[in-house]
Amino acid sequence: MNSLPLDLNPQTIPQHIAVIMDGNGRWATSRGLPRVAGHRQGARTLKQLLRCCKDWGIKVLTVYAFSTENWQRPIEEVNFLMLLFERFIRSELAPMQQEGVRISFIGDLSVLPLSLQAQMQRSMTETLNNQAIHFNVAVNYGSRNEITKACHHIAQLVQQGELSLEAINENLIEQYLYTAATPAPDLLIRTSAEMRLSNFLLWQMAYTEMYFTDTLWPDFDREAFHQALLSYQKRDRRFGQIKTACSA
Repeated sequence: MNSLPLDLNPQTIPQHIAVIMDGNGRWATSRGLPRVAGHRQGARTLKQLLRCCKDWGIKVLTVYAFSTENWQRPIEEVNFLMLLFERFIRSELAPMQQEGVRISFIGDLSVLPLSLQAQMQRSMTETLNNQAIHFNVAVNYGSRNEITKACHHIAQLVQQGELSLEAINENLIEQYLYTAATPAPDLLIRTSAEMRLSNFLLWQMAYTEMYFTDTLWPDFDREAFHQALLSYQKRDRRFGQIKTACSA
């Protein structure tokens, strides 16, 4: 691990971190800038966080980039975000490839602009075998929609006689989620003082530790991330059990 702060225990670093990147618009508005300026700065912050995760030994980073509800935003902002995603992939693919980043996009990608879909597919294909860190980007993602689609798929298999009711369990359902084969998040970080999940990884975060901060996403730097990890390492993760030492 490169440059891990001395007060962090490398043995208890979370392996999978999920992030709800909130506050781009408010960051820009507070500075008298258009909302799109906040999204640009937010993209820079994301690049820094990804590099920090890689340096500090975190194996998976999943970020909530665009929800199924975000289509309700002003059309100009939505169009800008689609263009920003495409430019981000085009400009960052080579550096991420060089640094061993595996890129995945999760969500219903079928309704996105075709040029963006092509860039996404290219990035996933070219980085498939990279192992330094797995970078999941949730675009047009909604957890309820994800779970509903998984249920439809499984019900269809039962209807066709390819699967019995008795075979349906949690492990099977997870195989039909967008995050199949990815471990559940250890830590969720949400910025800008909001304290809700907003339809993000509802199934996957059953036992995830949660960290909420007043910091707006564009201001979420390495030190802010450091504080989030310090908070996480003070948690007692029991997963519903009672530790032997405390059982008395």
